[in-house]
Amino acid sequence: MEKVPMTRDGLTVLETELRTLKNVERLEIIRAIGTAREHGDLKENAEYHAARERQSFVEGRITELEGVISCVDVIDPSKLSGALVRFGATVLLADEDTDEERTYQIVGAYETDMAQGKISVTSPMARALIGKELGDSIEVVAPGGVKGYEICKVMFK
Repeated sequence: MEKVPMTRDGLTVLETELRTLKNVERLEIIRAIGTAREHGDLKENAEYHAARERQSFVEGRITELEGVISCVDVIDPSKLSGALVRFGATVLLADEDTDEERTYQIVGAYETDMAQGKISVTSPMARALIGKELGDSIEVVAPGGVKGYEICKVMFK
């Protein structure tokens, strides 16, 4: 399988979720199914069907996480340096129209979090940034049209 680039923090989050699903969620679902069975007829038992549906979701997520984790290629941004934007870089951008500054870190697809400024390496913004250097301008196609940004700072932390 193809390697999945990810930071150490991103891998830790996935491993924590996997442990929770296996050690907490599974046990709660087993209890819920047992309780629902005690109520009798399973054909019309909404609690039983809800617990089975939750079980299906959890088992699917466990399978997905195990697959991703087995293919992870951990990249430590703190061991990188330079002015060239690549995976793991934290980039300070200035909007060329408004001069508004924004900071983004380029991370793996499974650790994306826009609220924290973490963008997927496969996103249009990240694809426009990768390979560029401090002082370069980029253009990104956004829902509101094409936006231009200048790279003001490239950090690896």
